[in-house]
Amino acid sequence: MREHKNNKNPRKTHSSVDGIISDGRSIGVPTHKSYSPNRGPSTPSLGSSANASDGFHPSRQSGYSLGGSPEDEETTALMDEPIMLDDIDEDNKPRRRLHKKKSKSRKFFKKTFYALLILILAAGAYFGYKFYTTQHDLLAGGGKAPAVCNANVRASELKGEGDGRVNILILGNGGPEHTDGPDLTDTIIVASIDTINNKAALLSIPRDLWVKIPDVGSKKINEAYYWGKQESDSKNTLDKSKDGIANVDKTLEDVIGVPIHYHILVDFAAFRSTVDAVGGLDINVPADLAVSDRLWDEHTGKNYYLNVKPGLQHFDGQKALFFARSRYTSSGGDFDRSARQRLVIVSLKDKAKSVSTLSNPIKVSNLLDSLGSNVYTDFDSASLKCIYKKINQIPSSQIKSLDLVTPPNDFIAGDNIAGKSVQVPKAGLYDYNDIQAYVRNALRDSFIAKENSSIAVYNATSTTGLAAKKAADLKSYGYNITTVDNATVTNPSKTIIVDLTKGTAKYTRHYLEDRFGVTAQNTIPADLTITPPTGTNFVIILGQDAAINR
Repeated sequence: MREHKNNKNPRKTHSSVDGIISDGRSIGVPTHKSYSPNRGPSTPSLGSSANASDGFHPSRQSGYSLGGSPEDEETTALMDEPIMLDDIDEDNKPRRRLHKKKSKSRKFFKKTFYALLILILAAGAYFGYKFYTTQHDLLAGGGKAPAVCNANVRASELKGEGDGRVNILILGNGGPEHTDGPDLTDTIIVASIDTINNKAALLSIPRDLWVKIPDVGSKKINEAYYWGKQESDSKNTLDKSKDGIANVDKTLEDVIGVPIHYHILVDFAAFRSTVDAVGGLDINVPADLAVSDRLWDEHTGKNYYLNVKPGLQHFDGQKALFFARSRYTSSGGDFDRSARQRLVIVSLKDKAKSVSTLSNPIKVSNLLDSLGSNVYTDFDSASLKCIYKKINQIPSSQIKSLDLVTPPNDFIAGDNIAGKSVQVPKAGLYDYNDIQAYVRNALRDSFIAKENSSIAVYNATSTTGLAAKKAADLKSYGYNITTVDNATVTNPSKTIIVDLTKGTAKYTRHYLEDRFGVTAQNTIPADLTITPPTGTNFVIILGQDAAINR
């Protein structure tokens, strides 16, 4: 009643709906007695239609009951105000203002919702554009591994042993901030993935290995990229880099004897910012790789004091970079540095794939920035997705760490050539046979490993020791040689390959046919009187062509 008392001269208003005049009474309620909700169902007021869809929305709710005093009746009449279609007078303005406030509130929330929606869409568009531009810059394409996305690839697509794996050459150079040899690749690592058997390996190549660089001559292998760029006829920087990388391929494949399918070139700045982008690395450092060193930081123009103790250590980008570069204060020198680099790569692989990194938009944005501006690869997007998926399936415990200096696989030794401290094969200068045999076995072709066919090798020529020689070659490619013997000397002109698997070991058959240049047959010639051991899958009978191509 306080509201009524404060209104000294209330004026009744007559609401009309389509010409029907209201006398101020509540519709459907008798005026001669009060309404009680306990006496039966009530006649609803117009206010009860507030939830209807045809526009009847009262501007406020009344606390008075229907059928009350005249004051109550006036309040009820006021509740009907929003459905007035004419005769809007001055007394209705306060209610209209309240209605406007609610309307403004609804508009405010609507505008806020749309603003948030626009923000979300803008953020999505930003990251989409950023990913597209980074992908365009980062995934140049051009590399190819037949088995990268297909575990049942056609055998004819495999060029030779080793093509069943995915081999990625990782090159690290100083880049623009490293004025002392910005194009020298002091990091040379082959990351090899067995996509069929879920294994991987990291093989470090010593940067001081003395090699023959095509069209240049004898140099350290870390100069191959530099000379490839220098000798390039290309006009733009990207194409020069491609020529530099191609030159490393030609040089390196003669040393290790396995094909390279993809390439990654990363400089100091990219490495440092990538580690920072993922929030740093936590590495359990072995005692033999702990290091204390003082190095010059080209990035800051100051000395950097590196102190890495054994045990679990956290590395930001700068610390990780110097940990991967340090060699002078380690007993193993450059070989210890290579081991640290492999350790960092495995840790970076684990961190980059973690949910906390890839679900954080800021980290993803920073990572795209660091990769896009400082890294070159020749992946295409489809291959990269397959490689990423496969890497996630390989636990770090199944990633082997390989080099050419750790006994019993120590194939190189220090030397001094033309006043330079270099590494050369123990077997002799430019003799890489032992290195190739080791690498091929350590990076065994995925399909050869999966089929693991038993192979018997027989010599049908008059050339002594031919079977043993060819068997050793085949073993170096990872073949399972179970028998080496002589056959009746018939000196056939062509080598004969017999497939006793009835075509089930299609990859081994394809590789052997390609290696010896013949088509396999399904039966052993009767005149050779050969009876291979039970369980033998393939029989190779060497002819004169094998003796010529020793």
